[in-house]
Amino acid sequence: MTQFYDARGNIYGVVSPQALRSEGNALPASATECASSRQSWSAAAIKLCCDWPEDQRPANSKSHRSDGLLIGPFQTSAPFDVLIVNTDGTLAERSGNGLTIFSQALTEQGLMPEEGALLRVHHDRGNAVETSVKPAVVEGVQGFWLDLGQPGFGPDAVAAQTVQGIEFNTRDVSHVHPLAQLDPDWAHSQFVRIGNPHCVTLLGDAAALPSNEQMRESPLNEGLTQIAYATPVGAGDPCPAGVNLQWAVLESPQRVLARVFERGEGPTASSGTSASAVASAAWRVGWVVAGEVQVVMPGGTAPILLEAADGELLRVRLFGTARLMG
Repeated sequence: MTQFYDARGNIYGVVSPQALRSEGNALPASATECASSRQSWSAAAIKLCCDWPEDQRPANSKSHRSDGLLIGPFQTSAPFDVLIVNTDGTLAERSGNGLTIFSQALTEQGLMPEEGALLRVHHDRGNAVETSVKPAVVEGVQGFWLDLGQPGFGPDAVAAQTVQGIEFNTRDVSHVHPLAQLDPDWAHSQFVRIGNPHCVTLLGDAAALPSNEQMRESPLNEGLTQIAYATPVGAGDPCPAGVNLQWAVLESPQRVLARVFERGEGPTASSGTSASAVASAAWRVGWVVAGEVQVVMPGGTAPILLEAADGELLRVRLFGTARLMG
């Protein structure tokens, strides 16, 4: 029923609405209705599709067999509606790796047009978030360009509260007190909205990058959960709706190292929108120029294309590939 795909170490299950209903999940007819009523069905869907069978969970693995669940399509022709369900049952507004995986699934089902399609992610935080996807081959690899649109910057873009202004590389950024309390090196952050909210903490030394192993351990895990997650799991500080956290350091021209702690998921091997937010933040503080930026995460390297003019970042595109797991 559920097929699992890998995109740069980010694993999502893909299931159709019809398959979920056939298993007794009372999923509403439309994606819009599903989003507004997610508390009545999402936990059961995650348990059904993403929990490890008791006799198959590997030692020291995450509590779920994937980083989330993609439910769709709700149509047989474009545009395609989809729900991105985090393993805690909440809905995400956008996931670069998730939408890459969904595009690959649509391709294998014979539904993806050659010219690409519009994907609409429905969630319970406002209007659906649209992403234009186009099949492409980059350096001999078949994948998809995702047009993520124009990012927004600063506390207002992500509805951040209780933050202070501070300078980094002569640019205005934010001081997020809960992050700086966890590590004094985490004192300079750039907020970015790219369909979903991000907080990119800018570092001068790669040694200050947290590892995924460190972020899974107490007490760091608890501290980051309080910052990244909305209430009641987290504190919703500085963002009441929660925020995705990244740490970034410039390794070489147009190449940035990054780590990711996702709202609703925790530490992840990679994230497409996080990589795009990191590239955007790096441009904002003068680390990189427009053009191709490589964002290196534990799960792989994401090619990002930045388009800018007259001192403004106009568009961000992400290239991704995905494979069906055996």
